[in-house]
Amino acid sequence: MIDPRSTPLALTAAAAALLLAGCSFIPTYERPAAPVPTTYAMAPTAQGTSATAPWQDYFADPRLKQLIEAALANNRDLRVAMLNVEQARATYQVRRADQYPGVGLAANASRAPASGSGDLTNSFSVGLAISAWEIDFFGRLASLKEQALAQYLATEEGRNAAQVSLVAAVANGWLTLLADEELLDLSRQTLASREESVRLTKMRLDAGVASELDFRQAESLTQAARATLAQQQRQRALDENALALLLGQALPGEIAASLAGSRLANAPAMASLPAGLPSELLTRRPDIRQAEQQLVGANANIGAARAAFFPRISLTAQAGTASGELSGLFKNGSWGFTIAPSLLLPIFDAGRNQANLESAQASRSIAVAQYEKAIQTAFREVSDALAGQATLGEQALAQQRQAEAESARLQLADLRYRNGVSSYLDLLDAQRSLFTAQQAVVQVRLAQLQNQVALYKALGGGAPAPTQPSS
Repeated sequence: MIDPRSTPLALTAAAAALLLAGCSFIPTYERPAAPVPTTYAMAPTAQGTSATAPWQDYFADPRLKQLIEAALANNRDLRVAMLNVEQARATYQVRRADQYPGVGLAANASRAPASGSGDLTNSFSVGLAISAWEIDFFGRLASLKEQALAQYLATEEGRNAAQVSLVAAVANGWLTLLADEELLDLSRQTLASREESVRLTKMRLDAGVASELDFRQAESLTQAARATLAQQQRQRALDENALALLLGQALPGEIAASLAGSRLANAPAMASLPAGLPSELLTRRPDIRQAEQQLVGANANIGAARAAFFPRISLTAQAGTASGELSGLFKNGSWGFTIAPSLLLPIFDAGRNQANLESAQASRSIAVAQYEKAIQTAFREVSDALAGQATLGEQALAQQRQAEAESARLQLADLRYRNGVSSYLDLLDAQRSLFTAQQAVVQVRLAQLQNQVALYKALGGGAPAPTQPSS
């Protein structure tokens, strides 16, 4: 123990001065330029600033809102993403705690020969101790703390991106179920119509008016409709299972019952969204914000790698009471302290520090490329959704008109067949064409609605506001 009459205040002040004077070797961060055009190719001419509503306002169907709420509460992938955030937050707190000394209660007892006489002597001490506290003069710990902070923020943005994807996936799954119900109803109607056609053809065959070829053709078309119905029933079950996985639970019974007789045309409309400019995606899309935070973390890691080339200063200290006898530990005159600063200057490490620096610099270059790729991916997704928005409406209208034309054609073909003007093959061809056209109408309507969901997701809709802890 040092003489208790020597005050530790000067040494403590010196250590604090060294800590506060710490410098940073983190390179100045500059956001890379967005490697995309300044505007979207197929955006409407009257475009303003992009604006996205919360999912509660964007999706008007109360049944869909209930499903999204269930998914946000029960989806396991989102739950893992939330736990990853908690883990990253704890890691950040560990790095922040490294900057402060850890104080603990230390007790020591030893028995050793005294110098000179060789007699065995006892030594006892107890007090508060600081063990190997690194004074962050060159900013190594501060750089690691900044890297952990950026990783935490990146993980938080990853959770936000997972929520956006989940909301869009539930909406798409719900629209798919509506389409399945409409296609099933269409298949049932078609099968019933063809079974009636078989019955009438059999009557005509028995009466000698129709040939057996007509009957076999009608029967073949009926079996094809029955196979299509079975296929769509299976697909409907698979789509419901996929939605249940997203929800983390079975589809609620009242919602499943409400699907009967559903039509995509009756689905509540979603609001129109202005796409704005590609540069606005940098702050709206959580996956882009995640990639940027990963870049910030890689940049901070360079500072830690650079600081490793400089001396590492640490401090071990203890203040308490010491005595040669256990009974004298708390007597007057036994109080004192020890302080032991140490400095380690790297001289030879076989190139380890240089390799760590080069690895950190390469990691930053990788993070830059990943950040730029995230921007390009976002630009493509918005552009794809805008292309769909510009063409799917016209396609849906044309598909509907084709179905109407096929319906009129079937009526004429049936009239001509009954009057003996055309063959039964013409009637069967008209039936097949109408069924195909009606299915295409449903599929294009589904694509049109899902494209609106895709645009909402691509613009970053439904993402929670980013949070940032105090450093």
